[in-house]
Amino acid sequence: MATGTPGGAGGESGGLRSALSGLTTRGRSFLAAGLAAAVCAFVLGQTALLQVGLLITVLPLLCVYALHRTRYRVSGSRRLTPVRVPAGSEARVQLRMDNVSRLPTGLLMLQDRVPYVLGPRPRFVLDRVEPGGRREVSYRVRSDLRGRYPLGPLQLRLADPFGLVELTRSFSTYDTLTVIPRTEPLPAVRLTGEANGYGEGNQRSLALAGDDDVIPRGYRYGDDLRRVHWRSTARYGELMVRREEQPQRARATVLLDTRQVAFQGAGPDSAFEWAVSGAGSALLHLLERGFSVRLMTDTGEAVPGESGSGFSAGGGQESAEAAGLMMDALAVVGHSDGTGLSRAHDAARSGNEGLLIAFFGDLDDVQTDLAARMRQRTGGAVAFVLDSAAWTGRAVPAGAPDPAARRVHRLREAGWTALAVPPGAAFGELWRQAGAGAPAAGEMPLGTGTSGAGGWS
Repeated sequence: MATGTPGGAGGESGGLRSALSGLTTRGRSFLAAGLAAAVCAFVLGQTALLQVGLLITVLPLLCVYALHRTRYRVSGSRRLTPVRVPAGSEARVQLRMDNVSRLPTGLLMLQDRVPYVLGPRPRFVLDRVEPGGRREVSYRVRSDLRGRYPLGPLQLRLADPFGLVELTRSFSTYDTLTVIPRTEPLPAVRLTGEANGYGEGNQRSLALAGDDDVIPRGYRYGDDLRRVHWRSTARYGELMVRREEQPQRARATVLLDTRQVAFQGAGPDSAFEWAVSGAGSALLHLLERGFSVRLMTDTGEAVPGESGSGFSAGGGQESAEAAGLMMDALAVVGHSDGTGLSRAHDAARSGNEGLLIAFFGDLDDVQTDLAARMRQRTGGAVAFVLDSAAWTGRAVPAGAPDPAARRVHRLREAGWTALAVPPGAAFGELWRQAGAGAPAAGEMPLGTGTSGAGGWS
């Protein structure tokens, strides 16, 4: 929620020059007509016409002076609910104006500045506000495009009863609406692959807060004194307790291909937006199942996590914060200038990272081989390959080999569970297809986890 006081509306004069600049078209017309009438009356010697001309000329000047001498003070606040909303959904913005002066206000016109993609600029007219009184209005914003959009600053327009003068004062604060990708709930399935990192693997991380840990830590009220680690206590100069080895958490990496050369088309129904939405759905699903998850792009960069590894921390509130952080990253992710997957290949093979979920655009032979080699040090790997030609309506000529099908076949030979993504496909159904078939030995379960990760909101 943003709160503030508009500059110049609290009794501080902005100068008569700035006040004169607030003359409306009607006010300028009155002023011009009055001056013309006065000149004609002087030339023609018409006293009555001179009086009318002076009256018409003085009226807008009196209105300017009256608004210029306005002494009441108002404060405004904005409440955005929610601050993070999926694309295509609405958010509610509530505006509140408080008259903190001892005088009643005149006619107030309230206007909030919003980007054009969120809809028309909201305008409200507030009648007289008594001393200490307040007025509340609200409006809704909606965008089909991901992104971060500023709301504000809030503008207050003061007007005289004749509509001759309008003065605008702006508040200094603003809010930010984050429009994240649309996601969908996914079914609990089992994907083929060794459960590396899921209790038996080499990658180990801490479970939920409150369980026993691996290394000594500082003494906390209620800890058993029999667990005091005297060697560490002497070393650090404070009471330390030992922590037992605890259950391990599964790790998963969601790889999003953002290369501009790999995707064609734009807009909410493009292949790239489908990939972004699919990555968001997979992230939330894995976090809800207790996985430690990181989001990585073809640039090799990951959303920061614990110890700089990019993986989310433990469960509960920490996983909810990690989900919000990664969804915020997906809200603003765009195309990269890279042409290959080499950096993502190096980052993915830096260690045994458990499950790998990848969303690829168009792949040539070199990039297909790089993607195939990413499978070697993962517990399981699932690839969703989007053919931009099909998404843009360019069909493969009759009798010609389908390049997308050939790439998918190559990934399957390397051990990937690879699926081609047709235009407009439902990601939940593709996820179910990836886990179709009877569970076999060495499969990684996605329907359960070592511990609940909590939801994201």
